Amino acid sequence: MLLPLLVCHCVTTTNWSDKVSDACFCKLQGEVDDCSCKVESLDSLNNNKIYPRLKSLMTNNYFKYFKVNLKKRCPFWTDDSRCAMKDCHVNVCEPDSVPFADKKENKQEPENKYSKEAQNGNHANCEEERELGALDTSLSDESKKKFREWKAYDDSLDMFCEIDDEHSADVQYVDLLKNPERYTGYKGASPRRIWRSVYEENCFKPAKPVAYGPRDDKLSSMCLEKRTFYRLISGLHTSINIHLCDQYLFPSINAFGPPEWGPNVKEFKKRFDPETSDGQGPQRLKNLYFAYLVELRALAKAAPYLEQEEFFTGTFGHDDEVRLAVHDFLQVVREFPEHFDESKLFQGNSAQTKKLKIEFRDHFRNISRIMDCVGCDKCKLWGKLQVLGMGTALKILFSGSSMGLASTVSADFKADFQLTRTEIVALFNAFGRLSSSIYALENFRALMR
Repeated sequence: MLLPLLVCHCVTTTNWSDKVSDACFCKLQGEVDDCSCKVESLDSLNNNKIYPRLKSLMTNNYFKYFKVNLKKRCPFWTDDSRCAMKDCHVNVCEPDSVPFADKKENKQEPENKYSKEAQNGNHANCEEERELGALDTSLSDESKKKFREWKAYDDSLDMFCEIDDEHSADVQYVDLLKNPERYTGYKGASPRRIWRSVYEENCFKPAKPVAYGPRDDKLSSMCLEKRTFYRLISGLHTSINIHLCDQYLFPSINAFGPPEWGPNVKEFKKRFDPETSDGQGPQRLKNLYFAYLVELRALAKAAPYLEQEEFFTGTFGHDDEVRLAVHDFLQVVREFPEHFDESKLFQGNSAQTKKLKIEFRDHFRNISRIMDCVGCDKCKLWGKLQVLGMGTALKILFSGSSMGLASTVSADFKADFQLTRTEIVALFNAFGRLSSSIYALENFRALMR
């Protein structure tokens, strides 16, 4: 599950603990690769402004409930390596425990959406409707032709992820606060195959095959688009590894005490110290900042759209609170002066450029499908959410009438661009995961001094 990237020999101090700390974090300074923004600027922005706001926002009903299908079959191989540990299990929500589940928002009459009738539905005429509403399932040739046209249109959209069918009987709501991302004990051949598939089978391959992605010297020979793809996946992988280290399960000291969750410095060093990661841990950490910048820019671009969302929570009075909190958060995002510039990607209209963009999109879509092959349900939940969140960010960046720091997407043009509730929840939570990873690095720095 480790990412080979760049060898880093930056140790200059004599104290052993300081050496390890300096070695792990030696690349977390200066400009983020392929960006003008500095790591130090992102640390300050995230730890002082972004993380506190997101931590509060993610506890709200709108963002803590995620609709997901954890029962989809793996489309690439038969996987019988299911994780049997209790920490791999996901506690799904009963439908009546989700405030807004299966309730009409009654958007044409927003003042009535919290009325008793809107919450309970009108059941008075159900029996009569069942008797009179015999379903005609036949389709005319004209309708079938329209469906084919709709499908062709949908396929032409910049969808970077395969999204679960929300009408499937297997789709369930999950309370993310009750199923936090942390160490589950899921390890061995199954997760190695997942990451190998992500890096080898569904990415832009360098001339010489590699185990988990190209080294940094290989990246330098690639075009910006391919480097971007690798750094996004590497940053996501790094973020996940940091969460597993930060929320590690320690067995009880004696037979009677409960186990405890907390940061595991030894595990962190194993994954990110150059001496125990084949010299590549420091670059992995820096790729986290690249992924953070990309999703930060997507939120800034989508701010006009998101500021027009209702953020229906199903709880009276909470909608306005969420909207105000989202507006406050987006204001901080927009004020940041050093955003990632997506206009540098896929420049020109040549056939090669168009092919590269399609390749980029299709590779990422395949990664979203690989998440259905994860053998641990909790790991699958967070993998699907974070990949969907990153895919939603890419969808935003490559949508709209233009690309670049001045471009935005707005709800005024929903015929051309729309985000579902699931995409919005995934986008915010995925960025929240990257944010919490950067925040956790400060704690590991302190623990390793």
